[in-house]
Amino acid sequence: MKVPRPRTIGVGAIAVLATIVSVLAILNAVPAQKRVAEPVGEIPAIGSDEFRHLQSALLGSAATPGNRIDILENGEEIYAAKLYAIDQATRSVTFETFEFWGEEVGGAFAQALADAAERGVAVHAIFDYVGSVQADREKFRKMEEAGVEVVRWREPSWYQLSRFNSRTHRKLLVVDGEVGFTGGANVGDSWQGSPETGGYRDNHYRFEGPVVAELQSAFMLNWLNATRQLLYTPRYFPPLEARGELDAKVVNSSPREGKHRIRMMLLLAMAGARDHIRLATPYFYPDEMIMEALLKARERGVEVDLLLPAETHYSTAFREASRNCWGPLLEAGVRLHEYQPSKYHAKLYLIDDEWISIGSSNLDNRSFRLNDETNVIIMAPDLAATLTTQFERDLEQADAYTLEAWENRSLPRRLLGWLTMSIGWHL
Repeated sequence: MKVPRPRTIGVGAIAVLATIVSVLAILNAVPAQKRVAEPVGEIPAIGSDEFRHLQSALLGSAATPGNRIDILENGEEIYAAKLYAIDQATRSVTFETFEFWGEEVGGAFAQALADAAERGVAVHAIFDYVGSVQADREKFRKMEEAGVEVVRWREPSWYQLSRFNSRTHRKLLVVDGEVGFTGGANVGDSWQGSPETGGYRDNHYRFEGPVVAELQSAFMLNWLNATRQLLYTPRYFPPLEARGELDAKVVNSSPREGKHRIRMMLLLAMAGARDHIRLATPYFYPDEMIMEALLKARERGVEVDLLLPAETHYSTAFREASRNCWGPLLEAGVRLHEYQPSKYHAKLYLIDDEWISIGSSNLDNRSFRLNDETNVIIMAPDLAATLTTQFERDLEQADAYTLEAWENRSLPRRLLGWLTMSIGWHL
């Protein structure tokens, strides 16, 4: 019998390895199929009982009454409120974030979480691996030695390489099951200070009331996924009384599991718009359905304002891919604004001076088709008026981007945009 030569075996092993790598690359490159693949037609107007019923039915549950919200602006205010809440914890802290890094900010949170664990508080923390790869390992060691249960979400391993491209982009903090936070801010030194001093412009929100249990449940989705441990005692889910007058609903997306609810949420809301759509996002790369929803809104006479970062505050390749999509919007009368003082990182969706969505989701394919996200819907004219005033204040520090500027883009910029659009699923 002829014995295979070592070289033949080596070539075969390389071929097998190449096949495995190719399959994993394909699994990462092709996200789960979109849930909504056809335009959303005429639906009841936002503000009507019929719209509220439709939204509740399609997104899985009705809004929860009895909630209070505090608006937190920019890193200094956001971090002070979150660190104070952790310092006051007596029973539990659950924490989930995408970016985690920086000696000052990352160090302060690592110390606060470690101190809470040393006091006997049950502390559970999920850090996205890609978003926290810059963090000093000493921070994780300090937390773990203090008793913090740490998960590095989707840390590379052979058995879950096919999931590596699906990140958690959620920003969640729940303290004692009674106080919850979510919004746009990660944990990093770039958020320090104010826009005037170079800090990112961002929003975060502090909640009290029954909706906090929904934010806790959002954290538990990935905690259970990562650890197979169900946290269910009153330490995490105490009875919650009304703390305010707002109705609020948490919407979670986990595209890897086929749940694209935030995208559906936004498509419904834009179809129900009758007067004005205001959208603020640091990353804008709309898919065909989002584009069509915005253009249909303009056909109905709805005003549309988009607030985005200025050119110097994000990747040139991403910006040019995004900008290649702006022509039809500008021709239809959509107003695009670019915030100038610093990096704009807030995520805020306001429709018809009543419907509000706040949370972690950007207006791009990563948020809609790849990342785990959590947003909160609130339908409240008074809160909408407050956030609209904030939006309009930011517009005062933004420059309008015109159709003429779009038409005068240089050929190299256009080509860079088209090249980047070839990986549009991941933008």
